[in-house]
Amino acid sequence: YTHTVILILAGFTMVTGVLGAIAQNEVRRLLSFHIISQIGYMIMGLGLFTPLAIAGSIYYIIHNILAKTNLFLISGVAHLLHGTYELKKLGGLYQRTPLLAALFLVSALSLAGVPPLSGFFAKLTLAQAGIDSEQYAIVAVALAVGLLTLFSMTKIWLEAFWKAPPPSSSEVAGAKAFRSPTTYYLLLVPVVLLALMTVLLGLGAEAMLVLSLRAAEQLMDPGQYIQAVLGKRT
Repeated sequence: YTHTVILILAGFTMVTGVLGAIAQNEVRRLLSFHIISQIGYMIMGLGLFTPLAIAGSIYYIIHNILAKTNLFLISGVAHLLHGTYELKKLGGLYQRTPLLAALFLVSALSLAGVPPLSGFFAKLTLAQAGIDSEQYAIVAVALAVGLLTLFSMTKIWLEAFWKAPPPSSSEVAGAKAFRSPTTYYLLLVPVVLLALMTVLLGLGAEAMLVLSLRAAEQLMDPGQYIQAVLGKRT
């Protein structure tokens, strides 16, 4: 009964989070609502409560930390260049900073679950666990929310990176940023590292899932951990 309740809560968390994200026109608010949505995937594994599902949640947590942190960092760099987080006041970042645009795509597509990035394998593992448990409804919700996540990431791309900058955009902040290119490139260092880790996490998904499965098995059967800590009683 409790696992069914957790699955229902997971589905509602996914849907409400992603719908809230789609309704936003400010980058930080949009990404923050996505945090709510992504938590739904994490507790989906708890609701299914199989070794594969728990492993998928563990993998998903690691993937989400990397991808979401990077997206917030990228939004901060965009704010430095334009002096705003509002999507309507942003634009032209693809032409102005192509490297930043490419790094955004890596994290955004990973968050949406596009292969071969880490988000794809995390969602695939949870979906496979749901199918094995015959919980088809939550699997359908998870896949639909993934498409809506891709839609909201496309919204950021079109507004902030692809379209021409609006006439009212702040050129002062951008000018100050480019007076010190060293500062700009230093800010990109953690962004590049996190994007690289996201790619590597996807390419090394098999090894990561093996470790996640071992962790899941110990979480579901803590006897080995208790024995390792307390030792054998004589």
